[in-house]
Amino acid sequence: MIKAQANRVVNVPAEQLFQFIAVDFFDNYQLWSPEVIMLQRLSDGPVGLGTIARQVRVDQGRQNESTFEVCAFDKGKRIGFRDTSNAFTVSYCMQEMEGSTNLEFQFGLTRVEFFMRPFEKLIRIAIEDGADQVVTRIKRLIEAKARSDSNE
Repeated sequence: MIKAQANRVVNVPAEQLFQFIAVDFFDNYQLWSPEVIMLQRLSDGPVGLGTIARQVRVDQGRQNESTFEVCAFDKGKRIGFRDTSNAFTVSYCMQEMEGSTNLEFQFGLTRVEFFMRPFEKLIRIAIEDGADQVVTRIKRLIEAKARSDSNE
């Protein structure tokens, strides 16, 4: 398994960050993950355990499709996803810190195809860079939204 983790302190309360990432996932995911060119909800109801979605992404010029489900949903604290073919896992963990929140993003690539193994180091670097970009984008987006909301 190849894993990557990135953290940022985000200047909003954990509940607000959880709302942006988890509850409003289908509205906001493509904002912080612009590689996603198509996102389709496959289950009804609010986002929670068992919610299923399909995405099409373009990463490093390669288009790939995956179906994933919510496998962890701790209100205000954590949302986790896993690919239904067991190719990857993703989690967003939020820890309140006196008005701000520590956001921890984890991505795990659970298998690497045999023909890609010689490139494992490059894959690891790309995944680590991607994890860092995710938390940076989320921080920028939610803090800008919070400033905009306070000016209204």
